[in-house]
Amino acid sequence: MESIHWNSLINPKFSLNQSPRRRNRAVFDRRDAPSRRGRTFSAVRTSNFSVTARATDVSPRKNSKDAAVMTSVRVGKSSTALEQLDIERGVCVPFRKYSPETVRSKVLESRGSVVSLASRGVEIVWSLGLYWSTLMYDFLVGRDEEVVPFRARQLRNLLCNLGPSFIKAGQVLANRPDIIREDYMNELCILQDDVPPFPNEVAFQIIEEELGQPLEALFSKISSQTIAAASLGQVYRATLRATGEDVAIKVQRPQIEPIIYRDLFLFRTLASFLNGFSIQKLGCNAELIVDEFGEKLLEELDYTLEARNIEDFLENFKDDPTVKIPGVYKNLCGPRVLVMEWIDGIRCTDPQAIKDAGIDLNGFLTVGVSAALRQLLEFGLFHGDPHPGNIFAMHDGRIAYVDFGNVAVLSQQNKQILIDAVVHAVNEDYGEMANDFTRLGFLAKGTDVSPIVPALEAIWQNSAGKGLADFNFRSVTGQFNKLVYDFPIRIPERFSLVIRSLLTQEGICFTLKPDFKFLEVAYPYVAKRLLTDPDPALRERLIQVLFKDGVFQWKRLENLISLAKENVGQMSSNPAIRVKRVESKLDLTDTIKDGARLFLLDEGIRRKLILALTEDSKLHVEELVDVYKLVEEEVDIPTLAMQVVQDLPNVFRDFVLSWSNSVLSDR
Repeated sequence: MESIHWNSLINPKFSLNQSPRRRNRAVFDRRDAPSRRGRTFSAVRTSNFSVTARATDVSPRKNSKDAAVMTSVRVGKSSTALEQLDIERGVCVPFRKYSPETVRSKVLESRGSVVSLASRGVEIVWSLGLYWSTLMYDFLVGRDEEVVPFRARQLRNLLCNLGPSFIKAGQVLANRPDIIREDYMNELCILQDDVPPFPNEVAFQIIEEELGQPLEALFSKISSQTIAAASLGQVYRATLRATGEDVAIKVQRPQIEPIIYRDLFLFRTLASFLNGFSIQKLGCNAELIVDEFGEKLLEELDYTLEARNIEDFLENFKDDPTVKIPGVYKNLCGPRVLVMEWIDGIRCTDPQAIKDAGIDLNGFLTVGVSAALRQLLEFGLFHGDPHPGNIFAMHDGRIAYVDFGNVAVLSQQNKQILIDAVVHAVNEDYGEMANDFTRLGFLAKGTDVSPIVPALEAIWQNSAGKGLADFNFRSVTGQFNKLVYDFPIRIPERFSLVIRSLLTQEGICFTLKPDFKFLEVAYPYVAKRLLTDPDPALRERLIQVLFKDGVFQWKRLENLISLAKENVGQMSSNPAIRVKRVESKLDLTDTIKDGARLFLLDEGIRRKLILALTEDSKLHVEELVDVYKLVEEEVDIPTLAMQVVQDLPNVFRDFVLSWSNSVLSDR
């Protein structure tokens, strides 16, 4: 019987004798310049001297000299754990709110700090020690399994009593199957919604202090009750006196910053004693886990960063007629107060109200899934807490997001590896899928992945083998949680947010439509992206999907085109698309042009395509006709021909250069 004392509350994993995780290759993103696909700023900005490496060069097989570049551009002293995090993420963060040194100096600079730390340390040790002793007693008397629900509730109440740092820690643990058991995770999920508010008088005083004016001078009215309350702050509805616009005011809890800093100092001090145990069980040191948590927590404490997150989301979705991001009033924002546009929408847990508003549920769900996947795979900046209170359906069919304090950033490197993982899953290349886990930071570098490959294959075959009709992320996550227990896997903070985000949004979809199939929307989006995105890295992934073991997959190409057309059809049923008169057909013009160019310039691709057309000693005309029938309505032949003719000089030049290079290389 599995015990519930600390060794079972924390996942028991075997040791593979690893050293702490290090990546040999670091890929940096330019975060302060808008890109073609939109800005993808981190909540903590990087400087203008950040370096951008080639997006396609994500191979871990590079020498460690590149990692030194990151260290050389870092400003100030950083801990080993933070350096490791930066290398894993592929993002350089020269200026950050969090570092162990900053936390230590903040805590120790105040008078009476030693007494305060000692008092708080005794309180924490006493409370957690008492709870641990009850777990040990349950184990010794053999009733550990039967009292799990009670002990889980007891842990939730204990974290609430210990204050905001522990509430936030509980919210994080609710998404970390690599650290805590699933039954405890389910109970801690309550912390994400059920947090008591603090008094209005205190909140209104903070607003006046932060904005430097009386409430009456800024707002003609303000709600007498909080609209929502969370671990770090609470929200009111108000009306601006100057313009009459309705706004949401987010106010931070009083005196929370010194409490957070003090608790982070104590967390990291405790973590330093647990490094050996953590490396053995999780494949990383405990300080790294605390640093991930502390960095995210201090970002959420500064509402000016949340205001900048909103601006980044506005920039990313500015050309998307299906997504609504609230405006932010920068002149009414400070570190402890945030004022943004009020969103008057329909809660995403009320399917009847959405139908009554004349919104097509299928179209709206497609919009929601596509918006989530764009954040994850296109922008690399995604909403980390999309629970039902933070997502609304607008009356015109758009999806609206609020609360941008908890966002996460994926580097270009991480996005490419995620797409690689999708390609490897499609091609059933489970060995490379396991290597993707290492490249993303789930496994320590140097870990032998061979024992993990059969487990990954079993999970994917069991889930995908049922078909799209029965596939859902919750079942896959449940199986993955078991995998986490059996292997030294650590889920990096940013990916725990990804998992939570996908699970939460899938749950919302099931609420609106119980028979909703997430992958029936997600697959068409990915297919459309692979077929239409001009990013060279995605073009390369498309080729990998279309060729398996050197053989061209005609059926796979037909399926991709059909799925991509399905995505366009689903999106076009949304009223927001119709109102904006957005083009509602699949545009493959650029893809065909790029394919023709590649055929002329790449000898390897040319040989493979010719072999595909003449495979088994026959011309595959029938397959070509089938593909043409699928795309004939999606391609304007005269326009395409004109563009090809206009591009011929460039193609001829590239062909001559390619030919001359091959001649010179032969010599």
